Amino acid sequence: MMTMAKLKSDDLKSFLEIPYDELEEMNLKAAERAKTDSAKSLEREYTTWLKKEKHIKAVTLCFSDIEGRLHMLDYDKKYLLESLGNLTFDGSSIRGFTPQHESDLRLAVDWSSIRYLPADVIGAGKVIFFASVLNSDRTPYHSDFRGMLKSYTEGLRKKGITANAASEIEGFLVEGQNAEQRYGENGFTLISTGGYYHSLPLDTLRQFIDKSAEAQRALGFKNEKDHPEVAPSQFEMNFSYADVVRAADHVQLYKLICRQVARSMGHTATFLPKPFVGINGSGMHTNFSLSKNGKNIFYDVKGKDGLSDVAWDFILKLLNHAPEICLVFNPSVNAYRRLDPHFEAPNQIKVSAIDRGSMIRIPMANEKTARIELRSVAPDANPYLVLYTMLKTGFEGERLEKKETTGDRARFLPTSINDAISLFNESKFIADILGEDSKQKYSSFKQLVADRSPKELGTIVKASEVLFHHEVTNQLLWNQF
Repeated sequence: MMTMAKLKSDDLKSFLEIPYDELEEMNLKAAERAKTDSAKSLEREYTTWLKKEKHIKAVTLCFSDIEGRLHMLDYDKKYLLESLGNLTFDGSSIRGFTPQHESDLRLAVDWSSIRYLPADVIGAGKVIFFASVLNSDRTPYHSDFRGMLKSYTEGLRKKGITANAASEIEGFLVEGQNAEQRYGENGFTLISTGGYYHSLPLDTLRQFIDKSAEAQRALGFKNEKDHPEVAPSQFEMNFSYADVVRAADHVQLYKLICRQVARSMGHTATFLPKPFVGINGSGMHTNFSLSKNGKNIFYDVKGKDGLSDVAWDFILKLLNHAPEICLVFNPSVNAYRRLDPHFEAPNQIKVSAIDRGSMIRIPMANEKTARIELRSVAPDANPYLVLYTMLKTGFEGERLEKKETTGDRARFLPTSINDAISLFNESKFIADILGEDSKQKYSSFKQLVADRSPKELGTIVKASEVLFHHEVTNQLLWNQF
């Protein structure tokens, strides 16, 4: 018998660790259940499972702030199950949420969002759910755009309509841990000098991509392809279509997994849109379509470019409101470096099947895959706010006349965050779709960062646009400014 003195820490802990093939099967099954089962039946199933599963040490609840930064709270399993009706947190500690004098908010578990986690990336003995943010009286909180998106899509579903999306998220792998927070020391250092598809099987970039993609497959992403991108040290991993709420959750988990894997390798995965001048930036091309009663209603074999009138209506409304909603899609000082026409920048307010400088592209497709691709979204955008804005604009906006989408006169997106903020602030349409309070809060945070950076972008990436970025900043930096 092993003596007490010889026991190791691993011998004392018996936490849940699931092999990747089983993880993928469990997560895919959970995703299918989410489409068919009621919230009540899912709650009964998963609370029963949590009670029985002895190897779970914590349940992680996730939510995103108004700018899209992911927040995670770990609850002791027993405490969570006993306190489901009263999971409170201090909203005043989250940027863009409640003021200090009315700080209490609640979390409500979205039982359809369960993910069984890869233990080697996230840690053993944990399971994760996304949560909705509620006011103290349990009404939906108006600046929780995951909750707003979920509520809006539930209204569409009653009409038989499902909104689907998939994002193509690019990023850079750079040398060293916490490279963003330490940007002011020596900037970023590329991990490789190769380009599109250029990476040997055991190169650092390729190993990073392989490990990240494996974890994403295990989470049920249904990966399609993964590869180095055009710029050196740049990566992209593509996954399949899902309803818009799940698709936005995928974005948050994708970035979390990439950051975790990079950190385990001693490096940093950054989703700054343009961390280097002189090479291509990173985007989050967002593919989008609608289906009704299981049929893709963006497709029309006789329509222009194979798209239906419904799809063209969406396109013309997005183009018409493009200047004022640009701040949602490009939410940082750094994002406007990416909208540079020298590097395939999607900065033209037009639609095209071939021109990659167009804000919206129409990919070649069939009845199943017909969609639009919004190319002007930066990878640091709040995915819930992006898809919510797309839906609200497509259903409630005003159309741009078709003749204005073609011709010689080019129209362009704003070239700086200050211009984008001005257009956003002046927009009554933004107030109508987001609410005046959320509009003002979102704008004020963007202005705070803009005020900490030079008004002209110039030819070098400034430390301020990295250090005060909404996905990088910490309280110490802000308090020292």
